[in-house]
Amino acid sequence: MSGVIAGFSVIFVIIAIGFTLGRLGTLGHEAQTVLSRLVFFVATPALLFDVLATSDLSVIFSPNLYIAAATAFAVAIVHFVVAKLWLRRAVPEATIGALCAGYVNSANLGIPIAVFVLGDASFVAPLLLFQIVVLSPIALTMLDLSTMRAGVSLLDTLLAPFKNPIVLAAAAGLAIAISGWTPPEALLQPFHLLGGASVPGALLAFGLSLQGVRVLEKGTSPRRDIALASVLKILAQPVLAYLMGRFVFGLDGHALFAVVVVAALPTAQNVFVYASAYGRGTVLARDAALVTTLASIPAIGVTAALLA
Repeated sequence: MSGVIAGFSVIFVIIAIGFTLGRLGTLGHEAQTVLSRLVFFVATPALLFDVLATSDLSVIFSPNLYIAAATAFAVAIVHFVVAKLWLRRAVPEATIGALCAGYVNSANLGIPIAVFVLGDASFVAPLLLFQIVVLSPIALTMLDLSTMRAGVSLLDTLLAPFKNPIVLAAAAGLAIAISGWTPPEALLQPFHLLGGASVPGALLAFGLSLQGVRVLEKGTSPRRDIALASVLKILAQPVLAYLMGRFVFGLDGHALFAVVVVAALPTAQNVFVYASAYGRGTVLARDAALVTTLASIPAIGVTAALLA
């Protein structure tokens, strides 16, 4: 349990710093918007390119990848369908809600948890690359197409996903990894340095967004969407991961424990960055990330008690 607390301490401290900066007005009124755009258009693409260009794809295709992909898609699709048919949400908000349910905090929280609790950071690598290569491009394409202005040409509609910096960076990094070419360190170093700002930048922007607002405020926060996303993220996804790991792939012991813990990680702050970049579903992403982060502490603790 001490490993769980250590992993979560990192995220809460940086969020608190962002909140304090917002409280003091140190960075100005537009700090959250500017920082979110910096993370979205510069830091995150650099991080994805750096990670993918230097990744060993031979270790990715494992039961961890298939379980992560299947469970993420399952809960995301359930949330999207319910949000559209029952809650009557527009496509952008339904897409952000689907990400809240299925997009796991695999980097800034997943890596510390994997190290302290699971003893090996490689447990989150398949999930991290799946989200970079598959889940993010699909969601961002849906956001691109559903937020385009009326009167936009067919060509612009078709090209919209290929103008997204995150999609482009992921595609470029994956192409280099597949080619087998190892870029020189001098070429990768700028991407490594810029990418290092992605995780703390997203957390700081999240902390800044909490200034002057009340989480789950009636009339402002979409509580039903957040409740749905939280239940799917913290309860449904780990249960699905256990069932798939145990009965489909025959996992047991530490391997089974690892896939369930990874599935129980909360919503990533990247979802808030995406929502801010498109100006849709920002309150949903903010509140869902905070609620699932708090709820995942006891969820991982219970998982450790039952399976560790």
